[in-house]
Amino acid sequence: MSAEELLACEFGQIADVLRAQAQARADKPALIDLSGVVTYAELDLLMDRIAAALQREGVAKGESVALCAATSVEYMAAYLGILRAGAVAAPLATSLTPETLADQLADCAAEVVFVDAAATQALQPVCGRIAGRLVTLDGSAEGEPLASWMEPPGSRPEPVEVTPEQGFNIIYSSGTTGTPKGIVQPHRMRWAQAQGGGYGAGSVSLISTPGYSNATFVALLPTLARGGTAVLMAKFDAGEFLRLSERHRVTQALLVPVQYRTLLQRPDFDGYDLSSYRLKFCTSAPFSPELKAEVLRRWPGGLVEFYGMTEGGGACALRCHAHPDKLHTVGQPLPGHDVRLLGEDGLEVAPGETGEVVGRSNAMMQGYHNKPGRTADAEWISPEGLRFIRTGDVGRFDSDGFLILLDRKKDMIISGGFNIYPSDLEAELARRAEIAEAAVVGTPSEQWGETPVAFVALKPGHAVEAEALRQWLNGRVGETQRLSDLRIVDHLPRSPIGKVLKRELRDAYLSPGMQAAP
Repeated sequence: MSAEELLACEFGQIADVLRAQAQARADKPALIDLSGVVTYAELDLLMDRIAAALQREGVAKGESVALCAATSVEYMAAYLGILRAGAVAAPLATSLTPETLADQLADCAAEVVFVDAAATQALQPVCGRIAGRLVTLDGSAEGEPLASWMEPPGSRPEPVEVTPEQGFNIIYSSGTTGTPKGIVQPHRMRWAQAQGGGYGAGSVSLISTPGYSNATFVALLPTLARGGTAVLMAKFDAGEFLRLSERHRVTQALLVPVQYRTLLQRPDFDGYDLSSYRLKFCTSAPFSPELKAEVLRRWPGGLVEFYGMTEGGGACALRCHAHPDKLHTVGQPLPGHDVRLLGEDGLEVAPGETGEVVGRSNAMMQGYHNKPGRTADAEWISPEGLRFIRTGDVGRFDSDGFLILLDRKKDMIISGGFNIYPSDLEAELARRAEIAEAAVVGTPSEQWGETPVAFVALKPGHAVEAEALRQWLNGRVGETQRLSDLRIVDHLPRSPIGKVLKRELRDAYLSPGMQAAP
């Protein structure tokens, strides 16, 4: 079957679609990075050699293989080779602390870990805790180089059939204190994303988000499945993004809001030729109406905002170019997505009323890895017996069916497109003997969308400088979780039942006379 025929099926395997593309478009560039170009035929052969080597290592269907490295053609070939072997990819962030990386490797039980020089250096303090075999994607000294580890050219793995509900990947959305939470996304979920609209054989997508980000594969999979070309950035840089866009005549890109803001703030932005762009996408964080309008005004091509979760469920899309009067919304539910609003009583609210957003579709997580209790907490079962995923967001639908987000029921902070869980930071602060209690809230940030700020009450007779405490914490957490500010207070405001009133902390911090977060 051709790739187009496979994609028309209710379910299929991404690895099979890429095999079909290799047969139809053997010499067409599939992946491009700073080191060179990999064609579809070459990518298919690399996937085979990597999958065969994983099977040689004893990696069985459904078992995990981790990746901890910067984005590159080798990284993507390894990721896709894992899928061809029938295994589950577990991409990890190199910016995390060594302890958290070790915790996540233990949680997914990876038998093989693909790394680069930066990752091996980050893992050095916890090397004794790593049971998996290290394979280096960049030929660095630690571990076995990919080139010699792979099976010889021409090797083919044993065919593996996967089910729709089998794990495709595990995305770790939080964890800085030894409590990682892995979102298991099944093949059915990624298959639905690979069929996403807006991509074709003529697509050239610029991938500037890291390999451990869910957003990366929301853009990469439909690009490759449709026979397009993906240009990979190891790390986002605004100037390089614009140069690559112009050089490769990029047609699509998926960015988070902070990236759009950074690009548009460059004095030379309007000097680049971006006329090749057909569509731009945005996801992962609040996207202000003002920024959407500026993107539409200054950047050729359409703009689509996706609202959804890594956990999946119901997603919405706003075609900003088609609905310029709806930029304050996140759009309407995608076809086949059931999005509802719940009241405090757990029942659906009346039309026009406010409630917590829940949703279901073909794109839904299996659950949180090794955490059935947390999985149950994230679910809502409808009166018809259907499973929905809770978002923790509060919103309402307008009269045209567009969703307006009002607040987040959960405390999660989204900074630069990455999720930060205050409880992780609060638990780390609690390790200090001087601290009686701590609370972390998200505050507005022009650069990041949101940024975490901590409020700390000290035990009687103890003293510590706020800035010294902030620097201490920031040295113990990942880059994306670092506090922008820390305030020492006499006590934390609480409700009559003892719940910390984080809204009062946030409002007081942002009140006139107090400096807002950067």
